[in-house]
Amino acid sequence: MRSHRNCLRLSNSKPIALAVLAAVVATLLVVTPVARIPAQIQIPAESMAEQDGWEAVLQRGQELETQRRWGEALAHYEGALRDFPNQRDLWERLTRARSHFDLARRYEDQSYLVSLRLVDEQRALELYEEILAKIESHYVSPPDWQQLAERGLTSLDIALADEAFCRQHALQADDPTIRTFQENIHRRMKVTVVQTRQQAREVAGNVAQAAQQKLNLSPTATILEFACGATSSLDQYSSFLTSNQLKDVFCQIEGNFVGLGIELRAQQQSLEIVSIIRGSPADQSELRAGDRIIQVDGIETDEMSTDEAADLLKGAEGSWTELRLRDTEGVERQVRLMRRRVEVPSIEEVKMVDPDLGIAYIKLSSFQKTTSRDLDAALWDLHRQGMQTLVVDLRGNPGGLLNAAVEAADKFLPSGNIVSTRGRNAHEDFDYRAHSLGTWRVPLLVLIDHNTASASEIFAGAIRDHRRGTVVGQRSYGKGSVQGIFTLNAGDLGVRLTTARFYAPGGHPISRRGVAPDLLVQSTRKPDLDQPQRSPNESDVVLQAAIQHVRNQQHASQHQVRAH
Repeated sequence: MRSHRNCLRLSNSKPIALAVLAAVVATLLVVTPVARIPAQIQIPAESMAEQDGWEAVLQRGQELETQRRWGEALAHYEGALRDFPNQRDLWERLTRARSHFDLARRYEDQSYLVSLRLVDEQRALELYEEILAKIESHYVSPPDWQQLAERGLTSLDIALADEAFCRQHALQADDPTIRTFQENIHRRMKVTVVQTRQQAREVAGNVAQAAQQKLNLSPTATILEFACGATSSLDQYSSFLTSNQLKDVFCQIEGNFVGLGIELRAQQQSLEIVSIIRGSPADQSELRAGDRIIQVDGIETDEMSTDEAADLLKGAEGSWTELRLRDTEGVERQVRLMRRRVEVPSIEEVKMVDPDLGIAYIKLSSFQKTTSRDLDAALWDLHRQGMQTLVVDLRGNPGGLLNAAVEAADKFLPSGNIVSTRGRNAHEDFDYRAHSLGTWRVPLLVLIDHNTASASEIFAGAIRDHRRGTVVGQRSYGKGSVQGIFTLNAGDLGVRLTTARFYAPGGHPISRRGVAPDLLVQSTRKPDLDQPQRSPNESDVVLQAAIQHVRNQQHASQHQVRAH
């Protein structure tokens, strides 16, 4: 289920290198029947198990699609890609699914609806051409213009079947008229050769004119569907960004925003508060994780998405909002909050988990502009408390800024390569190296899990490949690409494009492989460090394994000293 943290701040317009983990979603497709296998052929047990697993993936995906639960379906397909990375059908399902999910988000986003009103046909074409030019200049692989044009047409097909899209544009054409239009356009597309970005622009313009004539559909709406379809079809992580989405990205980079300091998710026809940022207005009020927001300034939220709620919760610094809440016991209450600037910490937890052995712990939740500064402060604080060994927890860390991950790894590596990036253009090729100045020599353990991704995999991979510390937990996510964020001239909009892939110091790619732990620990329980009444040894088996590893090493070292 997708969550949303409301924020409001826009940074500069230069491309920013990110190693971010993007959320993904799903689509409505028919399951292909499995061919019958002759009885005399014996299938290995592991192959049969894999086939059963693949069929289960398809069945569950189709259930979610039929129910139009796009967010859950996309997350389902994304998870399945880890087990079946070479299933082309799965990639097709995921790509079309993203179109459904992104379309729904765009038409719930007030900033996008404003753009539809302000951007005329000519400006829309200029915006589309600008996006294509950035793809041509910056995308990691040479673009297939024919495929991008066809993906734009697929995006329009999905939009024409969407109630919100048709309602927004007051589309009056009946189903037979729409089907006839689509058949004619697809017939023309089959004989159209698209080899350049200019030809791709011409296709979008021609389809927009035809849609206006046959369906009375705004040309801007058609062209923007081509723009969104082109970017989202490149890979999992490239996407079109509405004005609000662009601001959200810069909020994450800057590590601060104006708002309440809550993270929301839509669940069971309500908005649940997932977490609260320390020091925020929400933290200093009566709001609690698990509370459900029933009303925002008197507006019911039962049919509201997280994006719609985020729009309502935004406002100028110093302005007020009134929330009606229902707690986990079903008791309702009213809360009035002032919006103000919230600092989002990249480090959530700093503590000594075993003072006797000097084992220190840092929970690093993201890599942003403030990470290096925050990490320095945490390390010196733990040093003063007697740190002898450090545990860096990267579980659930989705990534962030590439440079922030490099700077963090550099604090522990005296020399050598930290990460290498390779793109289509020479200026995307770079080797990031460690410097000996200011290196912490403390013994290191790094905790990772299946949701450790992107920039956090740069850190973990560098520590592991240089044998600088012990990596504990489960294999990481395997997201080994770098995204650039580009603002567009033709409107307060942007695009996120994959510009390079990164490689660990050992020369191997992170994509689809991830970082393998030195010490594998399977855990079915989430970390529970927020409950002081419970020892980390009781609540967190991965951290417990790391602590025990330190004890074993110290015991072995003492035994060797006594033997001598």
